Amino acid sequence: MARLNLVAANKEARAPRVRATARPVPVIVPPSNDDQKDHFITKNGLSYAGSHLIIDLWEAEGLADRERIETALIDAVNAAGATLLHIHLHTFEEGGGISGVAVLAESHISVHTWPEKGYAAFDVFMCGDAQPRKALDVFKRAFNPGRIVVGEHKRGVV
Repeated sequence: MARLNLVAANKEARAPRVRATARPVPVIVPPSNDDQKDHFITKNGLSYAGSHLIIDLWEAEGLADRERIETALIDAVNAAGATLLHIHLHTFEEGGGISGVAVLAESHISVHTWPEKGYAAFDVFMCGDAQPRKALDVFKRAFNPGRIVVGEHKRGVV
């Protein structure tokens, strides 16, 4: 029994002590290099977490078709060279549109549709070697929009 108490005492002595008032310390992420796998991108002297495309499709078709949207998300992920982790789609009451997200190892693609307006909003945010702009061609083929508006934002600029 004495030996068990000694083992327990040694474990307690080695256990790290955590102060109840300890707060997280922000960490500055340096620009990526070959030795560091943080998936930040460096292009033209700019280092950033990833590109976030905001895509508006107008006069689009098939925006109430859940299977069509799911297939387009999967095809967009594959075209961009990203890694699909999970898709979740929610269909609103008949003709009310669909909202959802494809969760990626590289970030996400989200979608919100308004079939009655012929409008779909896609957010495509990807880091690392993924190529989010390749998703745009997939959405054009899948939904045949009459008009497309695309904005791009560099996220996490260092």
